[in-house]
Amino acid sequence: MSLMPRAGRTWTSGALILAVALFVAAVANVRFYSAAITAFGTGMNLWPFYLSLFLSIVALLVLLLSAFCHRVLVKPVLIFILLLSAVLSYFAHAYGTVFDSQMIANALATDNAEAGDLFNLKMLLWIGLLGGLPSILVMRANLTFPHWKAETVARLKQAAVASAVILISGAAFSGHYAALLRFHREATTQVVPAYAMLSAIRMATHALPSSTPKQHVAVGTDAALPAADAHHELIIMVVGETVRADHWGLNGYARDTTPKLRQEKVLNFPDFWSCGTSTAISVPCMFSNLGHDKFDKSTATVTDNALDVLSRAGVNILWRDNNSSSQGVAARVPYEDFRDATKNKICVDGECRDLGMLDGLQDYIDRQKGDILIVLHQMGNHGPAYYKRYPKEFERFTPVCATSDLGSCTSEQIQNTYDNAILYTDYFLSEVIGLLKANDGKFETAMFYLSDHGESLGEYGVYLHGAPYALAPEAQRHVPAVMWLGEGIKHDIKVASLEERSRRKWSQDNVFATLLGFFELDTSAYISNQDILERMGAELSRVQ
Repeated sequence: MSLMPRAGRTWTSGALILAVALFVAAVANVRFYSAAITAFGTGMNLWPFYLSLFLSIVALLVLLLSAFCHRVLVKPVLIFILLLSAVLSYFAHAYGTVFDSQMIANALATDNAEAGDLFNLKMLLWIGLLGGLPSILVMRANLTFPHWKAETVARLKQAAVASAVILISGAAFSGHYAALLRFHREATTQVVPAYAMLSAIRMATHALPSSTPKQHVAVGTDAALPAADAHHELIIMVVGETVRADHWGLNGYARDTTPKLRQEKVLNFPDFWSCGTSTAISVPCMFSNLGHDKFDKSTATVTDNALDVLSRAGVNILWRDNNSSSQGVAARVPYEDFRDATKNKICVDGECRDLGMLDGLQDYIDRQKGDILIVLHQMGNHGPAYYKRYPKEFERFTPVCATSDLGSCTSEQIQNTYDNAILYTDYFLSEVIGLLKANDGKFETAMFYLSDHGESLGEYGVYLHGAPYALAPEAQRHVPAVMWLGEGIKHDIKVASLEERSRRKWSQDNVFATLLGFFELDTSAYISNQDILERMGAELSRVQ
């Protein structure tokens, strides 16, 4: 007997709801059942529990659908659920994606270019077979409706039976369900489409406008550049994309993915950690003074960040972006978009290279008076189309994965392609250093590079990034970070002390204070022990 309706049969709305619930529970939740079996084992005594899981998901879906499926809404709601479940199950199987509130926000912020990288034949076939085909069957189903009172009673009875199934299952296997919710909670994030819908409701509730709108919070209003400092700073901060620390050559990776940086003898930070697992969180978090534990994007949006404080003090700020956006960080400072070929002179087949952000930068520097901070936001290793992220001449490691369908590539191919992209970032950073060297006679120069977050490359069946921070693997949280310091700044620093500090554990929580410290800013917003260089300006100048 088929789970889905046949066109020639007459269906009641209750039977159609049950058929769709059975189909989604059986087909779209395979990854959830796999996670549950991994957590509890395969003993024969556990199969009644696994059967109760299946029945509970069916019942949960029936409850959900019964609440919204009324007469003319039946087919549209069921088709929406089928298509949504197909999409969610595809990303769960292909990339191990968990659709929590953060991931949904990331999906909504995805631009056309990023979305295009995700499309492939496998995705279209998956969604077509698991979502499109059953949706056509639902659309063609011959539905009959009794009087609205009888219909309402039928829905209430169906909801009551579903509730009873959930309660009986929970009571019969209370110990197993308690363990699932307390010790294997990550498995519950795979329930399709319930977890994603719950996350969407949470996100929407959080986004509802407050009766008392948040006022803008000014930070560092007393900030001032040192009056006695005759040497102006030129700092270039490079915000990397999706580079994980254990593939960074300077961190001891078996492959030397950072040969040019090694030649430059940069200061490497092997124990550096991200604030989030996605660009939408990590980028605004690293520039804010809130820190990972207190960070909230809605609060950060109305709060001054490091760029605002520095700009108010008189530092010339420029943000150049070859990624999706600054995530609101550069909302109040000069911003230039380099993902467009009209601005970026180095674009091939629609892919604009990070190197293009350096075009005309010397002219900008020459026009400024005073201190300068330039932020370059890379495309870097943005996945899943790693093969697009570098020119052909950087394809040192082969064979490569020349598709966005990572599931069709071997682990070796994926890692080769990913590492080639890091080689291009290494080259890009060496060019940034070359620009700074050319200006070292006029400024105290420095480069600060760090990746926004890491990346999963198929370990435990997980790809890409964006996992809930508490559940995210180290690969998504542990990131590379380096500094290059010009001769002028080196005179202000005890190198031996810096080498010791570079071995400490740092995180993106330290970026705010470090940026203020670069410019020797005098402000109550600066906390010296959070500065990676610990006020290399004001305090060190007293020693000179």
